Amino acid sequence: MSAADLVLVVMWVGLTAYALLGGADFGAGFWDLLAGGARRGEPQRTLIEHSIGPVWEANHVWLIFVLVTLWTGFPTAFAAIMSTLYIPLTLAALGVILRGSAFAFRKSVSTVALKRLFGATFATSSVLTPFFLGTVAGGVASGRVPPGNARGDVVTSWLNPTSVLGGVMAVGVCAYLAAVYLCGDARRDGDEPMADGFRRRAVASAVVVGSFAAGGVAVLHADAPELFDGLTGRALPLMLLSGLAGAASLALLVRRSYLVARVAAAVAVTAVIWGWGVAQYPYLLSPSLTVDAAAADPAALRPLLVTMGIAGVLVIPSLVLLFAMFQRGEGAHAATREDA
Repeated sequence: MSAADLVLVVMWVGLTAYALLGGADFGAGFWDLLAGGARRGEPQRTLIEHSIGPVWEANHVWLIFVLVTLWTGFPTAFAAIMSTLYIPLTLAALGVILRGSAFAFRKSVSTVALKRLFGATFATSSVLTPFFLGTVAGGVASGRVPPGNARGDVVTSWLNPTSVLGGVMAVGVCAYLAAVYLCGDARRDGDEPMADGFRRRAVASAVVVGSFAAGGVAVLHADAPELFDGLTGRALPLMLLSGLAGAASLALLVRRSYLVARVAAAVAVTAVIWGWGVAQYPYLLSPSLTVDAAAADPAALRPLLVTMGIAGVLVIPSLVLLFAMFQRGEGAHAATREDA
């Protein structure tokens, strides 16, 4: 495996982590939006705040990691993506900012009007941000980002059938992950009715995402034939694994085995992300820019890999400890006392 391939694999690990962790945060905002009025939706919103409050900022570390790695390791691809897809990327960045600000301010204001304003901003941004990120992935995957500075169409590169499918799927997957995760969080807090409510939401969102995925096969066949060939060719085992893991997560949700259902749901999403990478390889920007051609000089890649290793040793154990504390309930109880 070349240095460029190794950098790409590590970057894809970061992308997967952001999808599983940051995506669940966005999905929690989706359910916040659908929670209902102030009184009826308060228990759900309280659970969401306690679940994502301690970790949502940490999850964005993975997005920064992916962007910095792409910029440093594959500058040609970075320049092409940023100059062609700057509209959805700007909208996604704005959504991240508005979402974080609104989430923080909603807990610090006292008037009902401001709480509603910040709550609506948080929830709406949580839906729009993954949609725009999904359109970016769709534009790259469908080969609409040619190498070079602003060589692609700045509108049709992300407003096309594959990109819209990618945006809708991103929102659906985020909602699905969040509902699965929140089932376990509600049970840990001793609220079985709340856990059952999110269990129903998880099953419903899984059915919707599965339906869009099935219908998306025809979209990819017509709009992105090279991606379709890759997904139904060498990436087919990963697609089948995703389907099996998704079905397993549904069965586990029905049995209320929430912890194992989380693992199955994560495997289903991970298989799709890596299936995309396998389907597109060896191209970073299909159909002309390969991974090796897009990579920086080996003299830059080697220090980058060393830096990644050092950062992994320092950061990953800290993130694991953070999540472990709040999954055990220690951090959640502390947060509850602080809110009180």
